[in-house]
Amino acid sequence: MEDRQILLFEVAMAATKVDVKRAVEHLFGVKVAAVRTAIAHGKMKRQGRFVGQRPDWKKAYVRLKPGEKLPEFLEGS
Repeated sequence: MEDRQILLFEVAMAATKVDVKRAVEHLFGVKVAAVRTAIAHGKMKRQGRFVGQRPDWKKAYVRLKPGEKLPEFLEGS
């Protein structure tokens, strides 16, 4: 979401908000205002009579501080 400068990442299930904030600031060289995390539960899938479940995964919404620029490779052209 460019207007609010929010980035979305898939992160490790064990990662905390502090871990995500430090990683984004270190890797991209930007200041982070807030981090929200959510666990997306895997869907039940079936193939014929066999039933399985996709794995759960964690996503992190990272909001940048005002005045910070998005990393160049994430900007739309």
